[in-house]
Amino acid sequence: MFKNYGLASVSQYLGDRIVYRNLVPADSSLPPLSQLSAQVGLPPGQVPRKTDAQYAGVIVRLLELARSQDAPRTALRRLVFVGDTRMLDGTAFTNICQAGGWPGLAFIGSENVKPASVEIAPISPRANLYLSNRWAALADFDRYCSAQGLPVDENTAVVIDLDKTALGARGRNAGPIDQARVEAVEQTVAALLGQAFNRPAFLAAYQQLNQPEFHTFTADNQDYLAYICLVLGSGMDDLPAVIARLRSGDLVSFRQFIDAVEERSRAFSPALRNVHSEIYANVRASDPTPFKPFRRNEYLTTVSRMGCLPDGAPLERLLEEEITLTQEVRAQALEWRQRGALLFGLSDKPDEASIPPAELADQGYQPIHRTLTHAVGS
Repeated sequence: MFKNYGLASVSQYLGDRIVYRNLVPADSSLPPLSQLSAQVGLPPGQVPRKTDAQYAGVIVRLLELARSQDAPRTALRRLVFVGDTRMLDGTAFTNICQAGGWPGLAFIGSENVKPASVEIAPISPRANLYLSNRWAALADFDRYCSAQGLPVDENTAVVIDLDKTALGARGRNAGPIDQARVEAVEQTVAALLGQAFNRPAFLAAYQQLNQPEFHTFTADNQDYLAYICLVLGSGMDDLPAVIARLRSGDLVSFRQFIDAVEERSRAFSPALRNVHSEIYANVRASDPTPFKPFRRNEYLTTVSRMGCLPDGAPLERLLEEEITLTQEVRAQALEWRQRGALLFGLSDKPDEASIPPAELADQGYQPIHRTLTHAVGS
């Protein structure tokens, strides 16, 4: 049975010890990626993704620096990871264990209506995944860690995923996160196309191209998908033709698509040409979030769904409409912190979609991890 535990934020237990996609810690006492790149073999300006080995190297260095700030004479000897996806978070966990030379355990949660279950998946002699369909199993996972000789204490780095783990628990409350992103894409494309915007056509394109079948084309990158929907909405291309070229092999990558648009970009209106030029320049510069207006809208649509309902709102409505804090993660993290563990947060959400620009910060807007919302859990 779930309960509303009132308003709280991720920063209650993480503080500013968190990095978003650009690997610039919100805690300014820790160095940004630009100061760590050479140490992990990255060329200047390149931002690794969550499953890359260099990403793990950056995280390990940040964890070690954070531990030395809090407890200079205490070494990190083990890793505990809390996430929601076996592939993405499991890979990140494995890489961080290897980069740090640490044994570790990872809790991977994804709630469903089936009977409660746990699966232990060994991934190396020194690292296991603990897969559960109940977020409430985190308390059992804590006991499992101790039983495996890996107690969560001052020698432990606890890494907590933000999206669909600390916020918007997968299987329970992930819908509002996805809704915020789709709304941001729609708002951005509609504003740029004006009266030419066709909502049913936009939704059809977005929903079909967002399927795994087309991830090799979109790179599962929402910026790319938003741009493709913009081009389709402008009339420069149409969905059936694009899908036909993809399935025939004539079109294989997003870069091929945007290069072809560049050759015809004079056909755009001046406003669309300016937006295209900015996105194209960002893509050529290997910026993983090239569609900046979309991501700025995503920040607004996301925070608008946090703490937006009254305290007495029915739990079903909270979970359907509001991005809520996962109470089980919050409670366990607070206990771990009390034991002296180092807590650190990861988010693959772009910084532009997570941190308010200066003009919004001046109005009181907060980064996602500092935004109050209702904590819901069992």
